[in-house]
Amino acid sequence: MKMTQAYPHIKDNLEAVLARIASALSHAGRSQQETQLIAVSKKFSQELIREAYLSGQKHFGENYVQEATNKIDKLSDLPLEWHFIGPIQSNKTGQIATKFDWVHSVDRLKIAQRLSQARSASGSALKICLQVNITEEESKQGCSVADLVELAQSVERLPNLEFRGLMTMPRAKASKQDIVDTFRRLAELKNALNQEGLKLDVLSMGMSDDLEIGIQEGATFVRVGRGIFGNR
Repeated sequence: MKMTQAYPHIKDNLEAVLARIASALSHAGRSQQETQLIAVSKKFSQELIREAYLSGQKHFGENYVQEATNKIDKLSDLPLEWHFIGPIQSNKTGQIATKFDWVHSVDRLKIAQRLSQARSASGSALKICLQVNITEEESKQGCSVADLVELAQSVERLPNLEFRGLMTMPRAKASKQDIVDTFRRLAELKNALNQEGLKLDVLSMGMSDDLEIGIQEGATFVRVGRGIFGNR
């Protein structure tokens, strides 16, 4: 039996965001397949996530472990890709390692080691990004630029993890040029790590208000919540 859509605004919003992504990619001279949308579904119901899936969305991002694991279990009938994008507490690494496909917010070796230990060696590797605190804000998660090379090299050697790239967030209320500078710096760091022998292909940067800048600077994932689901 065909499922009908109970929340048509989700489909409309999703199409609008995808149109923005397509336009930004075209403007940047990039392929339409180069950037993937992550629908940030924290604090939104499983019904709205299911609606977004019916509208063609596959990748979903969550920030809170307990909330996310409940949704993941209840939506296990759908072929979704789950991304953890929030701060990581050491005592939550086991749940994250077993429930998620991606983790974007690894910022220290201890967390990476615990994820590696908790991920089953018999299944697929857990795909991870290192979060970098480009703006050096004390209130923000992320490893420092100065520590990145050492951390990246250590993470690359861990079993059961697939180190794919970097993630960052710009300063709150930053100017357009500041956002450009932050995202451009992350791309430069990825390139520098690849010159050190790594094979990174992911830049996770850009959200509802600045996804076009992220794509302009090379984003392969953009993380959009409000633009799809509305205000929390």
